Amino acid sequence: MSTSLIELRDVVKIYSTAAGEFPALKGVNLRVNSGEFLGIVGKSGAGKSTLLNMINGVDQLTQGEVIVRANGKSISVHALREDERALWRGKTMGVVYQSFQLLPMLTLVENITLPMDLSDNFHPRQSKDRAMHLLELMELEEHAKKLPAFISGGQQQRVAIARALANDPPILVADEPTGSLDSVTADHIFEVFEHLVADQGKTILMVTHDTSLSGRFSRCLTIADGELSGKTAPADGPRRGRRKR
Repeated sequence: MSTSLIELRDVVKIYSTAAGEFPALKGVNLRVNSGEFLGIVGKSGAGKSTLLNMINGVDQLTQGEVIVRANGKSISVHALREDERALWRGKTMGVVYQSFQLLPMLTLVENITLPMDLSDNFHPRQSKDRAMHLLELMELEEHAKKLPAFISGGQQQRVAIARALANDPPILVADEPTGSLDSVTADHIFEVFEHLVADQGKTILMVTHDTSLSGRFSRCLTIADGELSGKTAPADGPRRGRRKR
C-alpha cells in the first residue's frame, strides 16, 4: 500500500481551444512523500501550473486520479464536489503564487487572517494572534498594519507564504514564487521554504522555469509537453538555508 502524501495516477488534462483540443498533461504519474521539497522545472507552456491545479483541485482533470493522504484522511481530490474541494484545500494545502495575490485594501495581518476566518478554524482573536506569529516567523511583524503597496516585492512574497501557512496545512504548492523577484530576494524566499521543510516538516511542491534551482530541491523533475521526466536527488539532500534577517 502506498504511503505517499500525494499520488497522481495517469492524470490527463485536455483543454478545448479554438484551434482544437490541447493536451496540457499526458498521463502523468507522480508520488510525493511527506517532508519532500520537490521541484518541477519546465518552460512556459510545459504544463507546470496545470499540474499544480490538478493537485490542489482548482481545475478539474480530464482523466485519472489525484489522491492526497493528509490530516489522517485519504482523499480522491476530484471526487469531491467543488465546495468540498474548496473547504478541503483551505485546511490541507497552502498555495503560493508568483503574483502574490494579496488583497490591496487589506493590511498584511488582515490578508493572513482572511483564510483562517473563511475556514472557521480559529476564533477571531486566535486568528489575529496566529497571523502576527506568522509575520514574526517571516520577520515582518513591524509591517503588520501596512497595506501591501507599501512593502517590497520580496516582503509581499513572504506575506503570501505566511498567508499560505495560515491554517497550518501540511502541504505547500508554489507556482513560480521567485519568478518576478531579483536573484538576492529570490534566494531569501528559497531559504524560507528550506526552513519550512527542515524545521517544520512541511512538504513543498514548487514549479519553476529556472533550471539553476534544480540542485536545491530534495528531488527535481522536468516537465515538457505535459510529460514528467528525469529524477535527481542531491547526495546530501536539500541545502538548508539561512533565515533572512
